[in-house]
This record gives sequence, structure tokens and C-alpha cells, in this order.
Amino acid sequence: MKLGLTVGYSGAHVNFPIGLVKFAEKLGYDSVWTAEAYGSDAMTPLAWIAAQTSRIRLGTGIAQLAGRTPAMCAMQAMTIDGLAGGGRMIVGLGVSGPQIVEGWYGQPWGRPYWRVRDYVEIMQRIFQREAPVSHQGKEISLPYTGDGASGLGKPLRSILHQDHHIPIYLGSGSDTMLRLCGEICDGVLPLRFAPSHMPRFRRAIEEGFRRAGNGKSWDSFAFEAGVSVSVTDDVATALRAMKPSVALYVGGMGHPTLNFHKQAMEQQGYGDAAARIEELFRAGRKEEAADAVPDEFVDEHSLVGSPARIRQRYQPWADSGVTALHIGTRQEAAIELMAEVALGPDG
Repeated sequence: MKLGLTVGYSGAHVNFPIGLVKFAEKLGYDSVWTAEAYGSDAMTPLAWIAAQTSRIRLGTGIAQLAGRTPAMCAMQAMTIDGLAGGGRMIVGLGVSGPQIVEGWYGQPWGRPYWRVRDYVEIMQRIFQREAPVSHQGKEISLPYTGDGASGLGKPLRSILHQDHHIPIYLGSGSDTMLRLCGEICDGVLPLRFAPSHMPRFRRAIEEGFRRAGNGKSWDSFAFEAGVSVSVTDDVATALRAMKPSVALYVGGMGHPTLNFHKQAMEQQGYGDAAARIEELFRAGRKEEAADAVPDEFVDEHSLVGSPARIRQRYQPWADSGVTALHIGTRQEAAIELMAEVALGPDG
């Protein structure tokens, strides 16, 4: 089992735990992951982290499609990879939701399935440098020929040569996007994954493998799941501390008609709880919304408790087929324990 460290996006002030990143690298962690919503971006911190580390891979979990064109996303990824020494960059992509896409980036929500397909295929062509890049997609085209076009655009090939393969992962939870991910991407960052739900993820991704039609299989595909980890003797308090984040995403990160995090909770059998969380959060009763998050839901998606309890509850994750766990924590003790549990004494 490989391990990653999730540092996410920063809060009101730019602050990333570089000490924890260096500690994780020393212990043998494979990767570190940044994120973005509508504050700090996912790309810039990776360049800063790359300058202060030597081996750990650098992933976006996730970079939002609306935040940059596919060409710019490819340029940023190639630039960071080159600065880092090559072979360290991973691009994790996601569509975000219409509130952020249209409300923050000023981009049309459009048809996310086709936007993702176009975006990934353009990036792959840029990385490959086999020819000047042209793409006539249902959502994105190069050269651009839509409203306001001059008609002077021409296909171009990247000046920068990409010497190492840069994998593209997709942050996904729906069967439709999982199938697309299996078909065209190198890996998946599953939304709110728990080991008991692996059969559904596996079925959809394997359908994508079949659609690819090129012998694609799990041998060349990464399944990298996130899990919050807290070493503590007070399990109840630790679970309670994780609930406000769940309430925020399930209740507030989206629109009542479209919220991927709420949908994921519903798919996992917590439909009534998801509805109540949303109702309370949108009414401004955020503490009550957090209290409405079931303990068992949080416990199922995290590793919390004494070292012995965490070791015991880790086993289903190890047996599920996950290729890497992205550890969400700010505890050195948790980072060290997971290295012992997943990597063994020799890292």
C-alpha cells in the first residue's frame, strides 16, 4: 500500500505544513496532495513543496477544470514537473459544482461529462507532442472557433518537451464519471470512499476499461482514496471534530438540486441523514447540521482511535484493492503510525 499526505487548500491565510510534508517524505510516503475551492490554488503550493523536497510525488486533489484551460493545466503540470526534477507530478482533475464554476470562475456549467473528456484528451495530446494539438470536442475545441473567434487560430505544439509521463486522475463518485475515468484516465480519486463500497466503484471502472478497448486493466490504473486519521484515546470527540467538514460539504457545497457530496452520502445508504444535514445547514443552523452527521458515517470514512484500533480498522482498506491511501491529518503521530501500519518498519 502506498501512502499520500493530503494538505488540501489553505484557509484565510496561506499556510501549508511543510514540516509534515518533509516528515512524510522521510518516512517513505509516495505523494503529497493539494486542493482548491475559491481561495488558495492547487498548483502553486506544489512548486513551493517541490523546492523543499527531493522525492515525494506532487498531486492536485483536485484541480478544478473551470479554473484554467486544459492547455494551461498541462503547462503548469509540465513546468512543476520540470522544476521538481521530472517524474513527480500527478494531475488530479475534477469539475467542482455549478455554484463555483459559474459563480466564481464565470464559466458555463455546460455538460460536465463531455467537458471532462475534452479536457483530458487535450492534455494528453499536449503531453505527447506527437503533432500540433487540434481537438474538435462537444464542449472544448482547439483552435477555438466559437463566438468572437478571429478565425486566425492555429494548432500548436508545446515548446516544452515532457520527458516523463504525467498521470491524469479524475476525482469522481458517479458511475458515469467512473466509467469515463476507467476509459481515459490513469487513476481515480474516489469521492467519499469507504472499503465496503468498492464493488460499485470496481464495476464502473472496469466497464471503462472495456470501453477503452486496448487491454487496459488494474495493472496500469491507480485507485487512491482519502481517509482522515486521528490518533486519540477519545474516539467520540475525534469523530465530532470531523463532522463540521462533512456538514459543510453535504449541506453547503452545492445547490439543493445538485450536490455531489450529498449524492455520495445518499448512495452509501445515508439518505435521510443527508437530507437533514442539508436542511439544517441551509437554515443557518450549522452546529445542528454537524450534530446530525451520524457517528458511523464518519467512522466508516476515517481511521480514528488508539494505535490498536487504527491498525484493526485499517485492514479493510488494505484488503479492498485501494492502491494508495491519502492521509488527512496534521498529527505527526498519525503520519508515523500509518507509515508503520501500511509501509512496515523499512518504509
